[in-house]
Amino acid sequence: MPNWGGGVKCGACEKTVYHAEEIQCNGRSFHKTCFHCMACRKALDSTTVAAHESEIYCKTCYGRKYGPKGIGFGQGAGCLSTDTGDHLGLNLQQGSPKSARPSTPTNPSKFAKKMVDVDKCPRCGKSVYAAEKIMGGGKPWHKTCFRCAICGKSLESTNVTDKDGELYCKVCYAKNFGPKGIGFGGLTQVEKKE
Repeated sequence: MPNWGGGVKCGACEKTVYHAEEIQCNGRSFHKTCFHCMACRKALDSTTVAAHESEIYCKTCYGRKYGPKGIGFGQGAGCLSTDTGDHLGLNLQQGSPKSARPSTPTNPSKFAKKMVDVDKCPRCGKSVYAAEKIMGGGKPWHKTCFRCAICGKSLESTNVTDKDGELYCKVCYAKNFGPKGIGFGGLTQVEKKE
């Protein structure tokens, strides 16, 4: 049957969409003014839209409604979201297993120790996280602490040596712990003759 009323119908308001005001998404056409998130009503564009079947959302609302649920699936690094998703019609208990959280409050320090087992830097004694960890002498070090104990030179895997839990550059290690005598970095023949 021919479409006598003009162009295609808008996916949001069902009115005719003319070419000059048309935005296409997921095989459907929308007015520019109707192209907004179905949950929060934020205006969308090609970089912020996320489509699910016949619905369009901003990426944040799409993630809340259809993304993974649970601890660790926040909205960015270090973010704790208190949004329950009520405006999306979400019931967080629906379709997910009951939380295994204890009903009695726990000691936060014990909880933190259970959740994250972080290594300590031998030089400064502070926690070493994966983003700043360098292994040397079988221990984790901060990048800034990964230096020679004598001269303070920054170390790499090619010039590091360790002794008794401390790091040294090869030059300082040879001078302090290497063999002594002529030809071993100690006295030279010129110094010995004088």
